[in-house]
Amino acid sequence: MPQFKPVFGLDQQGLDVDARLHWNLGTAPLVELAVQRSEGILSNDGPLVVKTGAHTGRSANDKFIVRDGETESTVWWGKTNKGMTPEQFAALKADFIAHLKSKDTLFVQDLYGGSQPTHRVNTRVITELAWHSLFIRTLLVRPDAADIAGFVPEFTIIDLPTFAADPVRHGTRSETVIAVNFTEKLILIGGTRYAGEMKKSVFGILNYKLPTAGVMPMHCSANIGPKGDTAIFFGLSGTGKTTLSADASRTLIGDDEHGWSDEAVFNFEGGCYAKMIRLSPEAEPEIYATTKRFGTVLENVVIDPDTRQIDLDDDSLAENSRGSYPIDFIPNASEENLGPVPKNIIFLTADAYGVLPPIAKLSPDQAMYHFLSGYTARVAGTEIGVTEPTATFSTCFGAPFMPRHPSIYGNLLKERIAKGGVDCWLVNTGWTGGKFGIGNRMPIKVTRALLNAALDGSLNNLEFRIDPNFGFKVPVAVQGVDSKILNPRETWPDAAEYDATAQKLVGQFIENFAQFAEHVDEGVRQAAPKAA
Repeated sequence: MPQFKPVFGLDQQGLDVDARLHWNLGTAPLVELAVQRSEGILSNDGPLVVKTGAHTGRSANDKFIVRDGETESTVWWGKTNKGMTPEQFAALKADFIAHLKSKDTLFVQDLYGGSQPTHRVNTRVITELAWHSLFIRTLLVRPDAADIAGFVPEFTIIDLPTFAADPVRHGTRSETVIAVNFTEKLILIGGTRYAGEMKKSVFGILNYKLPTAGVMPMHCSANIGPKGDTAIFFGLSGTGKTTLSADASRTLIGDDEHGWSDEAVFNFEGGCYAKMIRLSPEAEPEIYATTKRFGTVLENVVIDPDTRQIDLDDDSLAENSRGSYPIDFIPNASEENLGPVPKNIIFLTADAYGVLPPIAKLSPDQAMYHFLSGYTARVAGTEIGVTEPTATFSTCFGAPFMPRHPSIYGNLLKERIAKGGVDCWLVNTGWTGGKFGIGNRMPIKVTRALLNAALDGSLNNLEFRIDPNFGFKVPVAVQGVDSKILNPRETWPDAAEYDATAQKLVGQFIENFAQFAEHVDEGVRQAAPKAA
């Protein structure tokens, strides 16, 4: 099999291994090896179908950052960013390398995190599974073959699902571990087959590095309109970032992770990682088409072992079934993987309470308030133990991936909004007509119609009302949309119950934002919703 081996090998990193090394293999050989090694099977339409076992989502409680001289004053320590001592990491690293040395086959990929050359990070990923190597090669930015020879990694990720951490020796919570060492520029992932841990580790690296260069890292999707207008969509998994950015009328930059520099919005990745459960060919045709292409990897999608037909509606393996595919599988994807600085920002929230309107316009202060709040619902399956949507606040719409204090990202965003005169919108893709379990999920056709009106500028010319609870502007009537759904209070059977639920949510916003109040200016504090 053709391999592209750089001059800078593992031995120069102090990694003395006995395994046969597969360097920078392409899609076809990796699929072939994954099938030969019984890591997965091919569906009748071509994708590789794999199972991740017990871990079908991120193990958020098993992630640690080494707390040392580099990170002591730069990381936002607390519930999200938990510390590991240098001594614990040293023991973990020694045991990882010993486990690595026991392997007879390993896969190495040399990749870029980031599409803009001045702001990317050279990342080497070492895996024991062929399909993990294919996954990360698909999700990150692939160097040209000519660039591989001189590739020198800045960060290295070692991913060993068969490694079991020792809580006593390593200071972990369980046998699963994601340990990040910013000083040694090394990330160790063990005890989980969920491939998303690798891609999110690279996101964490960029979230740590880029703010010092004045670049805004974002958990968002992004696309470009026919007039060259970029829109970015913030939101957690399950809120619609991938679905809403894959719009046939707009050019896709990327579906999950981006940077906003002075010159561009640039994708951190070279692929997409979409939820597959109950994927609709009518509502999401571009993404659905990837489930029928060789080179796509489907995780925890049920497949008939005889016919090899997949069933995207079957959640018996996981609610969080996923598909990874190169970004050029989306027909209208950007060849450059980047676009102009944005004209519109959309904050996507899946409101489990059914209180928020389907769209609202935010002032710059309100935008920073809602960005720091990061209100949404955790969607079933994206994290272990979450079996149904529950209201949560995830600052910057991506708290698990933000090593620095949220105010650093919030101030960067506010500065860039003011500099570019950007329009900001809050879009509820969650529930209407009642809270989760009573109301219904917001129709995607309504969301798309309102987004189209916001992005083409026509929404700015309509009449708005001021929401009595949150103070933002809500359109009164939009062509093609039932006006009743624009005012969520009117969709509830009991208006008094709506008022009580809205005030409950207002109280949660106020309580959550108290942690940020001293880090923002008075205008942002005044952008808070009002308690009755």
